[in-house]
Amino acid sequence: MPWITTNDGVRLHYYDEGEGRPVLLVSGYGAPADDWALQWAPLRAAGYRVISLDRRWHGRSDRPAWGQRMSRHGKDIDELLTALGLRDVLAVGQSMGANSIWAYVSLAGTARLAGIVTVDQTPSMVNTADWPFGFYGLTEENLGTFFSSPGAFATGRGRAWPDPAAVDTAIREAGGRGAESLITPDTRPLLLDHSRQDWRDVVARAEVPVLITAGADSQFWPAEHAAATAALNPRATSAVFADAGHSCHLDRPEAVADRIVEFAGTLGGPSRRTGPR
Repeated sequence: MPWITTNDGVRLHYYDEGEGRPVLLVSGYGAPADDWALQWAPLRAAGYRVISLDRRWHGRSDRPAWGQRMSRHGKDIDELLTALGLRDVLAVGQSMGANSIWAYVSLAGTARLAGIVTVDQTPSMVNTADWPFGFYGLTEENLGTFFSSPGAFATGRGRAWPDPAAVDTAIREAGGRGAESLITPDTRPLLLDHSRQDWRDVVARAEVPVLITAGADSQFWPAEHAAATAALNPRATSAVFADAGHSCHLDRPEAVADRIVEFAGTLGGPSRRTGPR
């Protein structure tokens, strides 16, 4: 199993299979790298090298008492790409994984990237007068206490969540280890930091093509966030997955894989410097 060790002594696990332009897949809050298992085979079959990262406190990676902030998760992505010598990378993130990519871009820019895809993640979680596309019910007034409520994620919006047992079985059949979740009190500081960030200025300055996608029936925020986010950058476009909630890649796995492959095909040929194997 491949690992890297970060500059603060944390071992991060990742999967790395296939040949061609690297596609980095970053999972959401609590989800392991295996959460992307339903996209692995289609992406490899389309001619891409597929790299899936277990962020710190996720999957098989170490679970340290430090680094529970988005900036550190961005730094971890930077260290992974640097350690593997990767360039021309298509970075794909779902939920908090998407904002981890924006944290990376804020830190390191887009020199190593060919493009970015986000899957149902608003760049600003807080609803304000100029941004009504945040997490349902989250405002500047209740920001400090909102996620302390055990029912915060039960918004009563969107479609029913996919059956955990069925998802676990599908992931295992696709070659993953299952749909283990690591949402624990230990990671609450990370969730709070995530909820406070506003990445709109980073989106606006991204110097590579960007695709912002949303689930039409997301449980967390209006699907209109995708078009509103894409409007921030002339290089950005948006798409909405019908019949999908927040976990678009699980609700509509083939459609998400197809959209990633389609977008990757618009990026031009990869450099030969895609990193050592």
